[in-house]
Amino acid sequence: MSFRAGTIVAYFYLEAQRDQLFLMPVNMRDWLQEGHLAWFVIDVVAQLDTAALHARHPNDGVGRPAYDPDMMIALLLYAYANGLRSCRRIEACCRTDAAYRVICGGLVPDHSTIARFVVDHQDAVHGLFVSGLRLCAAAGLVDLSVVALDGTKLAADAALDANRSAEWIADQVTALLEATASSQDAQDATCQGLLVDPDAVGGLSGPGGRLGRLLAAQAVIEAQDAEAAAALAAKTEAAMAHAAAGRKVRGRKPSEPHAALARAQADHAAALARADAKQAERAAKAAAAEAAGVSLPGFEPGPDRKLQAAAAALVAATAAASAADPAKRQANVTDPDSRIMKTQQGWLQGYNAQAVADRNQIVLAYQVSQDANDVELYEPMVTTLTDTLDAAGIHDLVKQLLADAGYWSDANAAAPGPDRLIATLKDWKQRRAARDIGTTTGDPPADASALEAMEHRLRTPEGAAAYAQRSHTIEPVFANHKENKGHRRFRRRGIDAARSEWGLMNLTHNLAKLYEHHNTHNIPAPSRA
Repeated sequence: MSFRAGTIVAYFYLEAQRDQLFLMPVNMRDWLQEGHLAWFVIDVVAQLDTAALHARHPNDGVGRPAYDPDMMIALLLYAYANGLRSCRRIEACCRTDAAYRVICGGLVPDHSTIARFVVDHQDAVHGLFVSGLRLCAAAGLVDLSVVALDGTKLAADAALDANRSAEWIADQVTALLEATASSQDAQDATCQGLLVDPDAVGGLSGPGGRLGRLLAAQAVIEAQDAEAAAALAAKTEAAMAHAAAGRKVRGRKPSEPHAALARAQADHAAALARADAKQAERAAKAAAAEAAGVSLPGFEPGPDRKLQAAAAALVAATAAASAADPAKRQANVTDPDSRIMKTQQGWLQGYNAQAVADRNQIVLAYQVSQDANDVELYEPMVTTLTDTLDAAGIHDLVKQLLADAGYWSDANAAAPGPDRLIATLKDWKQRRAARDIGTTTGDPPADASALEAMEHRLRTPEGAAAYAQRSHTIEPVFANHKENKGHRRFRRRGIDAARSEWGLMNLTHNLAKLYEHHNTHNIPAPSRA
């Protein structure tokens, strides 16, 4: 024996015996220890409602046999649980990783098969999520005493610099159609009159083809133009209604030239209505004085300065609107459904992924939106939460819902649904305001506005303690997705694909919580047939 730094070391090494036969047990059940995540996923899939996955494969005996959908979804769930979403890497693991080989029983689905399975069954993911939520509820993990709502921005499979103007897109569409027509002429000459659909050449017109994506981006810009025109018309109508009553529109004047012109028109109409009202009032007084045989006291009024100022502002706004360039709207030609989103790290091309979680960090509902602002998503998410709980057979009522300042509005404060605490300021501003203003007790004053009533509730000890649960209820869910699993962007394009992928992420998250619960409480897994 030799001694080295006080350690006894043997004279031989443990060498790799690569020629040894039966290096692994013959029975796959001996490859992984009991309680391994792979066995848990297999057991859970056996309890999920996978009927929608089997519906695509009728047992008519025609065609090549398909891989068992239960095996495929177990493979995906295990891969997602380990932060793996690449179909090629999943295929590689099916060849080399013991856990993946156990799940597949030694089969090796190729990456194209895995990718097609994800695409073909994207609509079935929500049903699987509901089924998984039902399992979590049966295990006692669903707690509706306090739930939290929040959103996180996830990047799309598209770059920021792939946003193009309507003019650029129109030029590309024209060039592609001309190239397609030329290709058709060549094929017609070669095939002696064989008809070829110009939209089918090169797969250009499909949803994933270049022409299809360009046309979708063009439709996005047209929809944005129509939406902006409708919003401007609605604001103009409301402003003119105020003006007809002689009331000036309150609030900051818009900077966009055409919106500013509409405001100037309303302000001029309001000033004109007030001037006419004053003239009518003076004329009535003059008629009454004449009938009484007395003269009307005071001087004859001069020009109305407010009316003159409004007229001058209208002239200037008209000139500015005439000289203004058309609105430069853009759409992403790689993923037209995605939108430019603002994050703390800067701008990204992506989606707003929403989720509702309970105290156990079980995701109760999810959604993916193109709206970068959370305020319009409060009511839709409450509706989604109610529908998802009902579908899962969870009929208890949510006692309290927490949301940050991104969801604050008077309408959301008064909307139907559970009792809620919605911050009116960012969290650090909320804490500073509580220190500066101090705490309060009791119910809000009877004459308090919605904002004042919510601020009062948040400054009570009970309200502050309840709202303090928000961050460690929902934010760890997003941290798990992004930091632990590395899910910072969607792998597929289109909002429907992103919604399906987000549902699969949250289903895997819930099953990981269920797995942890089973291990913590030594709950035996269901026996495998």
